[in-house]
Amino acid sequence: MAVLVELARTPMSGGHVKCWERFAECAARLPGGLSDGPVPDLTVYFLGERDHVETVTPRVRFVMLRPVLSTAPLTSADGAEDLSDLAPYHHRLATLLPRHDVWHLTHSFAYAATAVRLARTAARRGTRVPRLVASVHTDVPALAPVYTRYLADRRLPLPGHHHPAPGDFLADRVESWLRRRRDRLLNACERVLVPTPAGRAEFVPLLGPHRVSLLRRGIDQDRFHPDPTARARLTQRHGIPADRPLVLFAGRLDATKGLPLLAHAMRLLRHRGGTAHLVLAGSGAEADTVQRLLGADVTRLGRVPQDRLAQVYAGCDVFAFPSRSETCGNVVAEAMASGLAVLLPEGAATTQWLSAPGRDGIVVPDDDPRAWADALAAVLDHPDRRTAIQHAATTTARRSHPTWDRVLAEDLLPVWTPPPGAIPSRAA
Repeated sequence: MAVLVELARTPMSGGHVKCWERFAECAARLPGGLSDGPVPDLTVYFLGERDHVETVTPRVRFVMLRPVLSTAPLTSADGAEDLSDLAPYHHRLATLLPRHDVWHLTHSFAYAATAVRLARTAARRGTRVPRLVASVHTDVPALAPVYTRYLADRRLPLPGHHHPAPGDFLADRVESWLRRRRDRLLNACERVLVPTPAGRAEFVPLLGPHRVSLLRRGIDQDRFHPDPTARARLTQRHGIPADRPLVLFAGRLDATKGLPLLAHAMRLLRHRGGTAHLVLAGSGAEADTVQRLLGADVTRLGRVPQDRLAQVYAGCDVFAFPSRSETCGNVVAEAMASGLAVLLPEGAATTQWLSAPGRDGIVVPDDDPRAWADALAAVLDHPDRRTAIQHAATTTARRSHPTWDRVLAEDLLPVWTPPPGAIPSRAA
């Protein structure tokens, strides 16, 4: 199996990269023989500064390949955006793919385009056609308009304001082009995996119900769990106030994640006499704007490695995440497992992690700073209610959120090793 992740793998990588690191760890733990099929030989391809191989076990490895046309020149000064490869074809990858039987696409740029092109060429020549499958991890077309505006040195209007942006027309064109490209590549695959039932409903009209199935996200509860000592370490390391409730935001610090909305909600809380402190784990285009808005009431940790991020979660009280751009939002599961009360926007894919909205997490009905300020105050100003939500969140995480091993066994391996008579690749 070749999994094609068109992102750079670093200690600071986001959820897409971490997802495949976890699946690789699970595959490495599989016993030497399974009753329902062979143990997979798994290679996960990432981007890297140089070509090299990192062996996990004799049958699980990471391969890093240098990008042909890196997006590095297009990123902001703090480099918060994920690096990818915009080349139409990756020659080095093309020489390696034929050794694999299953090609698993996870993005829609150089690696995916190369795999689909090779598969179609094999079909035309009548040679062995690999099995193509795909999984959806990021809604790139939805994110593209925001970054198009950022690249034009624009900032999205703050909540409650509207200023016509010269880049609107270009942003819409980029979104449409990326959506068509993504759908064309997915249509070449025999199976497409999505993280939520809502995502399945989106792709069924394009692909048909028999070609779309779920690939859930797991949670590592050995890594993410409540830790009563974490607050003291967080305070000591970063100088965060020890006597105030801490509201955490983790992810890219930009408008795609709803950060401006949260920042204005926190400002409203302060004006109402609230004492909560905002903790930001990540970097991005809106970091300085939030700092100017909140001053001493915000602490910026920068990009945090995942092992240390677990301590940051456990040291805070509330996880506020207004993002509507997530296809899944594993940070929500990590926060709940760490014992935080989570606040999420109504209708967002992230609410799938809640088993009992209102009890194990709060759903905010409006994308408005006042609504978010009210929701935050209802949790921050009532410690007993906050504690009850935190306990319920931890219980939901323990009872309802699957482990990565379970997701690999139930959602992924059956797609990689289907029974005889399964639908063949559509690359032709």
